[in-house]
Amino acid sequence: MKNFVFISPNFPDSYWKFCCELKNNGLRVLGIGDCPYEQLSQELKDSLHEYYKVSNLENYDEVFRAVAFLTYKHGKIDYLESNNEYWLERDAKLRTEFHITTGFTESDIAKVKYKSEMKAYYAKAGIPTARYHLVHDFDAAATFADRVGYPVVVKPDNGVGASHTYRLRNRQELEYFFATKDNVQYIMEELVIGYVRTYDAIIDGEGKPVFETGNVTPSNLMDVVNTGDNSIYYIVKELPEQVRDAGRRTVEAFGVKGRFVHLEYFVLTQDQAGLGKAGDLIGLEVNMRPAGGYTPDMYNYAFETDVYKIWADMIAYGKSTKQLGAQQFCAFVGRRDGKSFVMDHDAIMAKYGSTMKMHRRLPPALASAMGDQIYIVTLQTQEEVDTYFRDLLEEQ
Repeated sequence: MKNFVFISPNFPDSYWKFCCELKNNGLRVLGIGDCPYEQLSQELKDSLHEYYKVSNLENYDEVFRAVAFLTYKHGKIDYLESNNEYWLERDAKLRTEFHITTGFTESDIAKVKYKSEMKAYYAKAGIPTARYHLVHDFDAAATFADRVGYPVVVKPDNGVGASHTYRLRNRQELEYFFATKDNVQYIMEELVIGYVRTYDAIIDGEGKPVFETGNVTPSNLMDVVNTGDNSIYYIVKELPEQVRDAGRRTVEAFGVKGRFVHLEYFVLTQDQAGLGKAGDLIGLEVNMRPAGGYTPDMYNYAFETDVYKIWADMIAYGKSTKQLGAQQFCAFVGRRDGKSFVMDHDAIMAKYGSTMKMHRRLPPALASAMGDQIYIVTLQTQEEVDTYFRDLLEEQ
């Protein structure tokens, strides 16, 4: 029996489904987390062969000892994964230390975590990216901003989502940024005028996709996080061939095997000198894990399938026979507390209850990027998606 260590299997709360399907496929599933065992959901408890609680997942030595104990008790660890952006570097270090070869190790991590390092691999895939500058001193940053033109975007070179990402409109705002920034390494990029499309896929051990889809984010995630705006995005009914081709080329360039990917691209909404024509794809960043929050469940709703099983089948057998059902859009709205919306909860359920797949309050760890109260529906047309967003976001 092969051993699979799953780091933090209780977050997000739907991730027990990954463990369940691994166990169903005959793997020994060993969880490591800092949540007390008695607080785990019954579904997760039933999906694990053993759970090792640490006092703090941030404490590498403690997590290392947990993996060492599980190795001593059960034998060599064959897989170690969290499917979580926050732990990717930790996962890679543990794989390196325990000679686990079924995932990224420390030598791979820079290219998939540092936005500046990603540029070369996008170029290898033949996909342009925004010009950039690693921020060290004010004069060099100001020179770069003058060359590409304001506004510019600054963000952590190694960061998750849009946290600490800012649009600087002039030299005065650049001065304020330098006066108030922390000691994190920042990257500065020219502003790309467009919206975000993604290529989301499960990639097998040979680097081939066994499941493909994508989503569109009409709202600006940077504003969602930094200004407390509402959050919207949707899973596409059909993946455009342009995005499929770019995603597959990016997967090959980065050497991805045996994992979920969530690859982000800008779609230019106007011609932009040095980047391309309206409609062209521009590389934004790669994420070597499923899209965040409840997006894996949205894949299932959109295609009447089970990506948790497809992923676990890929791990256990190298492929999956799980089929896709009817295809439809799956749309997400995350609404912020404190706003006066025209449609209250009862009105939303009256109009969209028959297509509602999920509605709930989000925990603080997810709410900052996704909203306090979420609604997820399936819809048949783009026009219905647009109307849904207007209905739920209209304010009095």
